[in-house]
Amino acid sequence: MTCPSFPLSASPSAASDLLLLAGPTGVGKSAVAIELAERLGGEIVSVDSMQVYRGLDIGTAKPSAEQRARAPHHLIDVVEVSQPFDAARFARLAGEAVAGIRARGRVPILCGGTGLYYRALLEGLGEAPPGDAALRVALGATPLPELLRELAERDPVTYERIDRQNPRRVIRALEVVRLTGRPFSEQRAPWDRRLQTAGRRCLLLGLQRAAGDLRRRIDAQVQEMFRRGLVAETQRLLQEGLGQNPTAMQALGYRQVAEYLDGRRSLADTVELVQIRTRQFAKRQMTWFRRQMQLRWILLEGDPGTEGVVEQVAGAWERPSAGA
Repeated sequence: MTCPSFPLSASPSAASDLLLLAGPTGVGKSAVAIELAERLGGEIVSVDSMQVYRGLDIGTAKPSAEQRARAPHHLIDVVEVSQPFDAARFARLAGEAVAGIRARGRVPILCGGTGLYYRALLEGLGEAPPGDAALRVALGATPLPELLRELAERDPVTYERIDRQNPRRVIRALEVVRLTGRPFSEQRAPWDRRLQTAGRRCLLLGLQRAAGDLRRRIDAQVQEMFRRGLVAETQRLLQEGLGQNPTAMQALGYRQVAEYLDGRRSLADTVELVQIRTRQFAKRQMTWFRRQMQLRWILLEGDPGTEGVVEQVAGAWERPSAGA
């Protein structure tokens, strides 16, 4: 996945009107995006598959009311936790949001860590068939190792690329393979240039931290989520239908807390497990972004470590072209 871009040492033309900030959970994307929005006159489009759900607030580190007052945010609190939401709907709504931001003469800033949603927005979606409920139930009853063996045999390309610890995505890939008889990896739409028309270019950035720094931030963030009431939030959301939405239940923390509420482990063990799962997820995100997107990586240091990065990015964005 790529997009016309420019290095930070060069400056964009007036037509360059898309900033993208990707990176793993806990790296500090939101703080950078908000400061850039204030500096550049931008609006933020959240590229986060869980922040679209109302009520998934603490566990998704959703921007606070104060943060949203500093910079307009889009694609947050779109549906209830009991309602479905997918990449196709995200791509449509995000495309509309970007068009509206541009029409207002402001800068669209895509910010988040959901690789599938970036792919849907920048490349489009394949012509895969709709879901088959009976087949999905059968696949869901099959142990994950068996599903992975079948996927490796029938679609090795997808097997290498997919998040193999995410049963929902593995099941969908195999569902498509069985329904069509063709590899899921071959059923991709051609490049969708809705965001790169009329000579526009993109600045695609990946934010990263040293491994030890990111680990400390993630562990502290998880502790803070529990302190702020993640258990109570999960209890309330389960009453509102969270447990019946397999997509929303993929949100880090909520499934583990639900298991704690069922008496499956202690609170201390639950906190530790969420920290472990979050660190593992961040590692998978980094692997995906490095393989699938051509990003200009920037190292964040310190806490929050945003000032120098904001100055660097904003300076490249604002600086007039040589000879202009």
